[in-house]
Amino acid sequence: MSGTTYTASVRYSTRVLLLQLATVVAVVAVCAGVFSWITYDRLRDSAADNATSIARSIAAAPQVREAVAARTGQSGRSDPADTPLQDYAADAAARTGALFVVVTDARGIRLAHPDPSLIGERVSTSHDAALRGEEVTAWESGTLGTSVRAKVPVFAPGTGQPVGEVSVGFRPAHVFSGLPKLLAAVGAAAAGAVVLGLAATVLMRRRWEHVTLGLQPEEMAELVRAQAAVLEGVDDGVLSLDNAAVVQLANSRAGSLLGVEDAVGRNFTDLGLPEDAVRDLLAGRSRDQVVVGDKVLYLDAHPVHRHGRPLGTVIVVRDRTDLTALSRRLGTVRALGGALRVQRHEFANRIHVAAGLLDAGRDDDARAFLREMEQRGPVDFPLVDAALLAEPFLQSFLGAKSVEAAERGVTLRVGPDTLVLGTVGPVNAVEDVATVLGNLVDNAVAAAAGGAAAGEYAAGGYAAVSRRELPETRGVSSRGEGARRAVGGPWVEVTALQDADSLVLTVADSGPGLVPAAGGVPVRATEAVSGPARGVAPDSPDSPDPPDSADHTDTPVDRVHGHGIGLTLSRDLARRRNGELWLIDPGGDGTGAVFGVRLPGVFATETSTETTDAVETTVTFRDDADGRGER
Repeated sequence: MSGTTYTASVRYSTRVLLLQLATVVAVVAVCAGVFSWITYDRLRDSAADNATSIARSIAAAPQVREAVAARTGQSGRSDPADTPLQDYAADAAARTGALFVVVTDARGIRLAHPDPSLIGERVSTSHDAALRGEEVTAWESGTLGTSVRAKVPVFAPGTGQPVGEVSVGFRPAHVFSGLPKLLAAVGAAAAGAVVLGLAATVLMRRRWEHVTLGLQPEEMAELVRAQAAVLEGVDDGVLSLDNAAVVQLANSRAGSLLGVEDAVGRNFTDLGLPEDAVRDLLAGRSRDQVVVGDKVLYLDAHPVHRHGRPLGTVIVVRDRTDLTALSRRLGTVRALGGALRVQRHEFANRIHVAAGLLDAGRDDDARAFLREMEQRGPVDFPLVDAALLAEPFLQSFLGAKSVEAAERGVTLRVGPDTLVLGTVGPVNAVEDVATVLGNLVDNAVAAAAGGAAAGEYAAGGYAAVSRRELPETRGVSSRGEGARRAVGGPWVEVTALQDADSLVLTVADSGPGLVPAAGGVPVRATEAVSGPARGVAPDSPDSPDPPDSADHTDTPVDRVHGHGIGLTLSRDLARRRNGELWLIDPGGDGTGAVFGVRLPGVFATETSTETTDAVETTVTFRDDADGRGER
């Protein structure tokens, strides 16, 4: 905006002020002029009516009618001193304030006039209308000057024949004597209206400057163009909030990420975000690892000020789902790589031992050592009952996880109900199994190690799964026999079953079970798996510490991955394979939570049929008195 040059030398608000002021002055002037003209016209009409009334009363007087009728029949000049009509007319003019009262006969000869020297002479204006019996009012000029005058016929007594006229006139000064005061009042009112208009215009100008922040229309138009280009040209979501937290502006990307069709006009607290995240964002603090539906979002808050005045908050919404998923896959690959390195190193050491025994001629000891290595596997992972799991990938992966769990003082074991006869493949299936199983194991290890509930690590993620039994798995119990075995110290148990080409996993832990999350919102085990999962990972930088995890310190992997975020991703991966993730048992009262997951299509197709038959013929289940199955 600084590089834009505007040609207008006068500010827009000043131009509006001058235009409004000119409009007010013009309107007031027109109104005052019209009012003055109407008043002037009414004064003229009133004076004419007054003159007509006086002339009628004089013309109707009996002595006037008789005198005019008698004079009409005579000839010669009348004597003013001998004319009683002159005295009557002079007295009427004095009483009414008229300029003149003139009485004439039928020939227009004056019988009465303010100037006695003009009596007996013909009038200077026409008297024909009066002789026709008509009344006339007009502004005319005569011997006494310009005046408004009324001419009324005088009728002869008893006959009704016009025999003369009475003319009454008023001078203009008398007619418009009150007009100056009236015009002064009109002028004062007009001036007051102009002053009020000026004051209102100034207030409007100040309000305009306040509302527009001093921006000119050209600047606002360019801002709108730039705003549209920026909002629709970025891949991030953008929300603009006013000081009341009402969304004033939102691009389509923001609605897509938040799962809201029309956010404009709605309060920010009504968009379905967690309450603690909303509080932080409105306070100007950014939030990471916010789970909204099937997305992991980063919300960046930027308070906006202009000239020291707060204008609101701009919130940038970024999708971190793919980045989080990639980070988890990378963590899985690193774990597998570490396990392979350990395996290679340990295997090399054992080969050296076997070679040493052979070189020493101790063939029997070498054979025994190799048979033991064949039974125990190439590496001694701290995975309890690892022999129950023959599938190479699952055994290696859980072995690597058992090393991580052992570092945190947690025992990872394979459930006694485990039975997998096939081999996990291809590569995408291996990645999905590693991600889903790794997330569940990580959450369970964290819950068991820290004494915190799994629900606290899944703020919104665990709320998205439903409590139900394993689907279509022929009587698998919600908590295996191994999960009930007394073991000293925290533990996590993984049970794996193959059902055709599907892998069914259950993960149990010794934690306290699901309890209300750190934000105070309880995790509900009855919510549907298809329902929206909204929450914040409590291990994000801005989230509060879980109340029961004061002694727990997250590893770097925990800080990168985030516990309820992984559950959301695991749920999405299961859905993509037409599988599902659900809560089997929320735990509590000294027992941990149990989660189940079904992942179809992770085993080779050609082995699925024979594997199913083997499962059906080899494994049988019964329910004991506690409702937990035994093999």
